[in-house]
Amino acid sequence: MISGGDLRSGVKVELDGTPYVVTDYHWVKPGKGGAFMRTKLKNMKTGAIIDRTFRTDEKLPKAEVEERKVQFLYHDGDVYHFMDTESFNQFTMDEKQLGDASGFLKEEMIISVMSHRGEPIGVVLPTFVDLRVAETEPGVRGDTASGGSKPATLETGASIQVPLFINVGDLLRVDTRTGAYVERA
Repeated sequence: MISGGDLRSGVKVELDGTPYVVTDYHWVKPGKGGAFMRTKLKNMKTGAIIDRTFRTDEKLPKAEVEERKVQFLYHDGDVYHFMDTESFNQFTMDEKQLGDASGFLKEEMIISVMSHRGEPIGVVLPTFVDLRVAETEPGVRGDTASGGSKPATLETGASIQVPLFINVGDLLRVDTRTGAYVERA
């Protein structure tokens, strides 16, 4: 059990059988009455965000969320196939469950999958991934690193903004948290 006063960003709690993660919190001590925590909670299954207030002495159950290492095998339309690296069991997740992470998954990539009571609810990607540029406009002679940017489509289908000097076939390091170009790999 977690006390309402111990809620911080990243803490996982369970409300009505659904796992939530605290994304924002604010401790409030009014002039009269007891202190309370004003929080923003993100539903780990659907991604919906709710506002909730908890008394500091209120007890909340901790969410039963496990992380395990899996290997991404392939995708077939909107269905993504994974294999547990310990038990070798295969399972699938749809593109809606993966969200933006689907644009950074390469075949044979090792990632972590979060599951709640045995049901996969999301993935945790490495912070940086190296991906090839599949399509972009050609660079123009004289373009510099401090110039503008242009759209590029990566080998996984994700579209990001890159500097003007990037060409088709270049290997780029991409930040999976923001979907931003970091550097050439």
